[in-house]
Amino acid sequence: MSYPRVYLYKRLVQAKLFIDEQYATPINLGSVAGEAFFSKFHFIRLFKKAYGRTPGQYLTAVRVDRARTLLRGGHNVTDACYAVGFDSLSSFTGLFKRLTGQTPSAFKRECQAMRAEPLHFVPPCFAAHHGWASSPAVAAASVAVPPAAAPAEAPKEQF
Repeated sequence: MSYPRVYLYKRLVQAKLFIDEQYATPINLGSVAGEAFFSKFHFIRLFKKAYGRTPGQYLTAVRVDRARTLLRGGHNVTDACYAVGFDSLSSFTGLFKRLTGQTPSAFKRECQAMRAEPLHFVPPCFAAHHGWASSPAVAAASVAVPPAAAPAEAPKEQF
């Protein structure tokens, strides 16, 4: 028996929404596949075809994204790790670094620094162009932006 594609996609979206809502709880492949009424292996193939990653990769990405939000909000790394559903701080740190390019601690320090000195994270040429060079570091690093040249007049045609 063959089902219409729309029906299959609705079931995949239902499973994706299940992951989005339950990311902080212990989720296994069987429960997510069951939510969509697919066998585990068929579900993995369909999910990857539709979303470009496996359900496990998607769950990890959702958890890391939510952890980034918590870290930006001032939570400590351990609390963020467990709040988003990871069981191990070391696996959380490794996955976070693989997906974002930096450790959770470095990410949190960067967010704190950005809140404390936001102009240090603006490109100097942009800050100088907009008159934001109030910081000596920004002013020293800025490059003078030449004024825009007046457009050349087009020759007038005479009839």
